[in-house]
Amino acid sequence: MVRTHHSGALGLKLGIDPHSGFCYGVIRAIQEAERYLAQSTPLYSLGALVHNNEELERLRKIGLSTVEPHQLSSIAGQTVIIRAHGEPPETYIQAQELGIRIIDCSCPVVLKLQQKIKEEYRRIKPLNGQIAIFGKKGHAEVNGLIGQLLGDALILEDGSQIDRLDFERPISLFAQTTQNPPAFLGLCRQIEEQYRLRGRNPEDYFCAYNTICQQVADRLPLLQAFAKQHQVIVFVCGKESSNGRVLFQTCRSANSRSYAVENAEALSKSWFNAGDSVGICGATSTPKWLMEKVAHAVREM
Repeated sequence: MVRTHHSGALGLKLGIDPHSGFCYGVIRAIQEAERYLAQSTPLYSLGALVHNNEELERLRKIGLSTVEPHQLSSIAGQTVIIRAHGEPPETYIQAQELGIRIIDCSCPVVLKLQQKIKEEYRRIKPLNGQIAIFGKKGHAEVNGLIGQLLGDALILEDGSQIDRLDFERPISLFAQTTQNPPAFLGLCRQIEEQYRLRGRNPEDYFCAYNTICQQVADRLPLLQAFAKQHQVIVFVCGKESSNGRVLFQTCRSANSRSYAVENAEALSKSWFNAGDSVGICGATSTPKWLMEKVAHAVREM
């Protein structure tokens, strides 16, 4: 981490978190989009390529357009990039029927999860079992996972929803790859306790698959340590980022003077005291250039 001093009125000292920024899946998707757009246009992204409006605007300016799944028929014969979140099987079928060329940038971690959840479904379904996914309802990755099972899965956004499960039947639990690991473990304990309350051994009924991306999980302790090193934290991320919400809460738990912004325009001078040490960090969907732009604005204060 490199700290810099500036002659701004507040004399703030800054550090940019070296571990923040795009994860591998997002880097790959953006590089593929840029490579294609350098040679040809138009190119369409099926859903927002990354959950960051500033980066989406940059990509739009070089020719990337965004379409939603229900709009596929309007771009028959064109080229579509599938983002890191992945897609359900019906998307590929529809694209083929419409003569749409696909650039598939589904994250390898997500593809592995899709395969694993299908295999577990084939195992547990004959046992009258249930598949549950710890994730955000409506999230693209979760939609892709449910699509592997033709919709036959329950989504749990937090522990308050476990009453939707049938504890007379076996349960297999998976996690959206960008979820909070401690929250996932807490959910597992709640489910195990429900089986015990009914006189059942959880080991006989419950299988938990921690499918949270290791790259995401590893950032939590690193970000927590980074947040403790500074007096103020400015966390840069898009409002739509699930990963951003998890990581920002990690910052807040370590440093109460943590603030989330989408861009430099959202900064407030009232957050800082003269001479403060300020840490700039972000989500797996936050580009380095945007964190640097926010850092520059803070230095000018």
